[in-house]
Amino acid sequence: MKVVPVPVRDDNYAYLLIDESTNKAAAVDPYDVPKVTAAAKELGVEIVAGITTHHHFDHSGGNEDFASQYPGVPIYGGSDKVPKLTNLVKDKDEFTVGNNIHVKCLATPCHTQDSICYYTTDKADSSHPGGVFTGDTLFMAGCGRFFEGVGEEMDRALTYLASLPDKTIVYNGHEYTSGSLAFGKHIDPSNEGLARLAKLTQENKITTGLTTIGDEKEWNVFMRLDSEPVRKAAGATDQTPRSAIMDALREQKNKFRGSLL
Repeated sequence: MKVVPVPVRDDNYAYLLIDESTNKAAAVDPYDVPKVTAAAKELGVEIVAGITTHHHFDHSGGNEDFASQYPGVPIYGGSDKVPKLTNLVKDKDEFTVGNNIHVKCLATPCHTQDSICYYTTDKADSSHPGGVFTGDTLFMAGCGRFFEGVGEEMDRALTYLASLPDKTIVYNGHEYTSGSLAFGKHIDPSNEGLARLAKLTQENKITTGLTTIGDEKEWNVFMRLDSEPVRKAAGATDQTPRSAIMDALREQKNKFRGSLL
């Protein structure tokens, strides 16, 4: 299994998810179809599927063009709000790309109610750690805004993703790492993991695919609601539910230095 990020728009990521045994690939959130097609041609792979993480235009906006360029190729997504959807998927649904890439769908409603994360493993290579395409649910050191949900749902979504193997590689929807890192340092300045992430960010223009679920559990404040620095920042007491901590934390992030993330 090989994953190739394709930067699109100002800070979005499309991806090619490649079954190396067959040179067949799925295009994940292919907003800029000509750019994704050019990347596939350069790699010598055939696009056989489209995968949509959620219906927002900056992720699904290429689907009309994709369906035109690749007639008959399935487009997977979590609701009929996804343009040109052919294969509706729900939590725990599974499908295959090529011969060996196994894809399991994880429903993570909150950013949108149709947000689906896609957990991928290679049936032919047990040594590969696997990956998860998280769209705008989980970012490196951050999470998406609650456009169609509430804190309880995001807590549930991130807890769900935290149940994946720690070595699972994270492929998210935007290059938001620097902003998320700054907020993480604001909330939990002594977190040693954030120092590692700062070095990674300084050394890499593209950070997606360079961190894991285990890393996120260590440094992502939205996945550490029970930690003392996060509880203190949220003004939590012993009786404060996790959902309220998540809501308070996200509200702080929304206002942090005029954040749009």
